[in-house]
Amino acid sequence: MVSTTNAIDVGQLAVLAERIRRAERVFLAGAGRSGLVLRMAAMRLMHLGLTVHVAGDTTTPAIAAGDLLVLASGSGTTSGVVKAAETAIAAGANVAAVTTNPGSPLAGLADALVIIPAAQKTDHGSSLSRQYSGSLFEQSLFLATEAVFQTLWENTDEPAEQLWLRHANLE
Repeated sequence: MVSTTNAIDVGQLAVLAERIRRAERVFLAGAGRSGLVLRMAAMRLMHLGLTVHVAGDTTTPAIAAGDLLVLASGSGTTSGVVKAAETAIAAGANVAAVTTNPGSPLAGLADALVIIPAAQKTDHGSSLSRQYSGSLFEQSLFLATEAVFQTLWENTDEPAEQLWLRHANLE
């Protein structure tokens, strides 16, 4: 996992952080375990005071121009994720994608792209990882989103105590 996360282009992460910072609202979407990781990222972005929505939640509004949709798909071919990118583009929003596959349909739709050099979930004989399915991608996605959060936070003057005041209190 260390070699994979070290191989992520920090310039790509910086572009993603800047796109998030400039967006009016940030939407996140992914299927399965990638989607779960992006839900965690949504919480971190909310802690920063950003307006954040997870696609598919009942209170998520329509995406529009000025918004950013952040998507994750290891293969870059997950149909619902690709469709979400197409819908966002049609609405005038920007799209950022995190994937293992720079030649994928999702990558081709993205304004900002982060490539995680991990095995795809169906690549069972990969020399990149002995872990099952897409685990290395999902773990690396988590670390990448935490790095983006940290970058954004470091560019504020807010102490951790201020961010904590935004944390859910109805748990």
